[in-house]
Amino acid sequence: MTHTFHKPPIAISQSDFARLSLLSEILARRNSDLADPLSSELARAELIDEAMHGREVVRMGSTLDYETEPGDARTVTLVFPQDEDISSGRISILTPIGVALIGLSAGDSMEWRRRDGGTRRLKVTRILTPSPTPAESAPNVALVS
Repeated sequence: MTHTFHKPPIAISQSDFARLSLLSEILARRNSDLADPLSSELARAELIDEAMHGREVVRMGSTLDYETEPGDARTVTLVFPQDEDISSGRISILTPIGVALIGLSAGDSMEWRRRDGGTRRLKVTRILTPSPTPAESAPNVALVS
């Protein structure tokens, strides 16, 4: 029996969409297992304008708080793979949690499949910092393996 995930609507800025699409396309040639979840999220995302005020969503570079089903609370920053540093709370967009977080708003819940095959649910409780401008962060495709 296949588990159907609850997927709330997500919104992605046009610049994040462009950068993440490029990352996904390049990665698909090397490792489709990593690229497929990101591609699926990009395909269902609503594209929003960079200057759209009043709609705070998790973007690349956003720092946010989230809780998991067992009640664990974490503060993380969503980053491109080359900037990942789990010990300092910088999680890659290519991780299952990273893909689950992109485009969510505070209060949204999302299920994701862990690498061990189990499923978990997370809830974004607060988006702490605005994301950087497009020039401040970009994927370094040479470092994606």
